[in-house]
Amino acid sequence: MEITASMVKELREKTNAGMMDCKKALNECAGDLAKAQDWLRQKGLAVAAKRADRQSSEGQIMAYIHGGGKLGVLVEVNCETDFTGKTDEFTQFARDLAMQIAAANPICVSPEDLPAEVVEREKAIYLGQVKDSGKPEKIWDKIIEGKLKKFESEVCLLKQAFVKDPDKTVEDLLNEMRAKTGENVQIRRFARFVLGEQS
Repeated sequence: MEITASMVKELREKTNAGMMDCKKALNECAGDLAKAQDWLRQKGLAVAAKRADRQSSEGQIMAYIHGGGKLGVLVEVNCETDFTGKTDEFTQFARDLAMQIAAANPICVSPEDLPAEVVEREKAIYLGQVKDSGKPEKIWDKIIEGKLKKFESEVCLLKQAFVKDPDKTVEDLLNEMRAKTGENVQIRRFARFVLGEQS
């Protein structure tokens, strides 16, 4: 299939990837736009993995206040260069994260950050549920694992569906930002405050 300039342009508009990358993706995927988008995302993930050990000490701390001052979020987002940390795109990314935290109330950034006692408590609850379900014991571990993954998708920021586009996770959004900037972008930490709530 011939890859036309309009196909490359459309893919570029959807992904913000470079023209040559878009052309290569379309060639690799025989002109299939959806597959080419996935191919570019996978490429972005591979590039992001190579950058993971690079120092990220620039960036922004973004504040977001919602509900007439009744809910507030602070989030620290890091990148490698001061230049990237000051771009409008990076600022919008940080703002989107702060809004996500305000709306979806995660308790940590990634599953690795979940306290062990929280994970053990959830597993104990799920074990009680499967024991009462009448399902065969040999599949209990799989059921518990599935329930734990669902729990992570609710409470871990990176695993949550992005509130502005539920087809993506916050992790997808982060990997897109890494691919666009060519830097090791990290969501370092966040705090969420609700007026009158005890911490």
